[in-house]
Amino acid sequence: MNGLQQARALALATAGGLLGGAYISQYVFGLFPCEMCWWQRWPHFAALLFAGLSFVIVPHRVWAALAGLAIITSGLIGGFHAGVEYGWWEGITGCSTLPSAIDVMDVSAAPIIRCDVAPWSLFGISLAGWNFLISCVGGAAVVALAAFRK
Repeated sequence: MNGLQQARALALATAGGLLGGAYISQYVFGLFPCEMCWWQRWPHFAALLFAGLSFVIVPHRVWAALAGLAIITSGLIGGFHAGVEYGWWEGITGCSTLPSAIDVMDVSAAPIIRCDVAPWSLFGISLAGWNFLISCVGGAAVVALAAFRK
């Protein structure tokens, strides 16, 4: 398997695996996404698109590298989100603070998913933190394979 084939496979596996994990955590385990969680998903969708395009549109390596950059983008958003969850800095959305008034009698209201509270962690690392680690390493490997390995 040459570098381009490895880059494509890694891009599909990384983006697809992380999106799959996000949807399993949402629909199987009830860990609903906050606004910043959604921000992390969009670059993975783009990475899947770019990886797919790398099979059909030349220059193939450029599309594969774009997939890697999209994965890294998701990781950087995840790193920012993890910092908000750990209290290292303030979030930039309304989901980092409680609304000023909540009508507890309004059962039709959607649940409030806070961006500054990690709903789950493993070894002290939240889902956003894991996305940061996996996406940055995986995305960098995709770019390196696409750009530098024949």
